[in-house]
Amino acid sequence: MEQSGTSPRLAGVVHDLASEVVSALRGGGHSSVVGGTVGTLADDRLSLAAVRVLGADVLLPSVLTRRRPLPDDLAVFQRAVHTYAPGATSSATTVWSHWAMTQTLRRLDVSGTGPGSGPDASWLDALDWPQLTHQLSLLASLAVPGADSGVAQAAGRRPVDVARGFVRAVRRRDWLQAAGAGRWLSVIDGVPGTLGLDTGLEFVELMAGADARVGLHVHAARHIRAGGRG
Repeated sequence: MEQSGTSPRLAGVVHDLASEVVSALRGGGHSSVVGGTVGTLADDRLSLAAVRVLGADVLLPSVLTRRRPLPDDLAVFQRAVHTYAPGATSSATTVWSHWAMTQTLRRLDVSGTGPGSGPDASWLDALDWPQLTHQLSLLASLAVPGADSGVAQAAGRRPVDVARGFVRAVRRRDWLQAAGAGRWLSVIDGVPGTLGLDTGLEFVELMAGADARVGLHVHAARHIRAGGRG
């Protein structure tokens, strides 16, 4: 499921859910993410769809703090994984996003599946740097400490291109893409020291205003940069 096709109502729930993730990150990852948002919705399908749109980032506070997620968060997340499994015609972005959710369960020791090699990511190597940045921003939930996915490896091979993409997104005022690229720059090596990533992320957050998904990526990047990548 990709955000481009979301309804206004679903987009609102995704915004609220992202806001809960940011709140949990600020509080050290102790609070429930779904309880204050999707846990109160009468429309169960809408709840699961919102979790699927946000993807692995629903459990990001647990991943970054290495704490087991609260039972309600985990239960809804697992249901979304099973309900919205990708089909044969799903895009590579959708397949990778779903894989990120399954790997999040593995990282948190709540799934019996092994790490696996992940879907094919060779297509990323053929993209020019603006297209690469665009695709990486859609898959920013994979930018977590210790990630060794094919997507992370592709990003790691082209830090200068991702940095160029970050600057381009800022200049184009595409705050969500800039925040996603900035999050990737927080987990890969070889980022140009002249980029000024911390200042850039602060500017992106300021200019994005109330966009909760931008705030999520910015807070994730800051948390990663403050706590290390291991």
